[in-house]
Amino acid sequence: MWTATVVGVLLLALVGFAALAFNKLRTADIAAEEARGGIDVQLTRRADLVPNLVSTVKGYATHEKAVFEEGTAARAGVTAAARNGSVEQRAAAEARLDKAVFNVLAVAEAYPELEASANFLQLQEQLAETENQLAFARQYYNDAAATVNRLVATVPWMFFAPMAGVRRRDFYEAPAGQDTPPTVSF
Repeated sequence: MWTATVVGVLLLALVGFAALAFNKLRTADIAAEEARGGIDVQLTRRADLVPNLVSTVKGYATHEKAVFEEGTAARAGVTAAARNGSVEQRAAAEARLDKAVFNVLAVAEAYPELEASANFLQLQEQLAETENQLAFARQYYNDAAATVNRLVATVPWMFFAPMAGVRRRDFYEAPAGQDTPPTVSF
């Protein structure tokens, strides 16, 4: 009788620990997914600013058609990657949008009256704020991914990860070439 009670308590403790492990892994995975969504929100916000920026600059520099078309295409790429792309695809789309925004801003520098425009200054301020929020969102995602990766790779959680459907997450890294400024040629 006493042995059956001990076995029952041990079995109950094991089931309780399995439930705890499952919930801990799933919670960490959901947090990482939400953090990745935060990056998508900021990328979408930045992509939504691009048409306003392009149309403001377009009024001053109508002959820079290729720059404006690339801005539109880059915006579409970010929107598509945010919908269903991998972390790498999102980063590549972001890099393309970065370059397009840089090129639009470079065109704007050639027009001092544009740079003094209240509308343009407001768009630049919103873009800078979005960049700060995007940097924070990337760091937050990488922190959440690191938590998931630590759990999936350490005992005892690694034994429960397959059961919870949790696997290692990729970090959000800037694509190659992001550490050097893009070159602009007109």
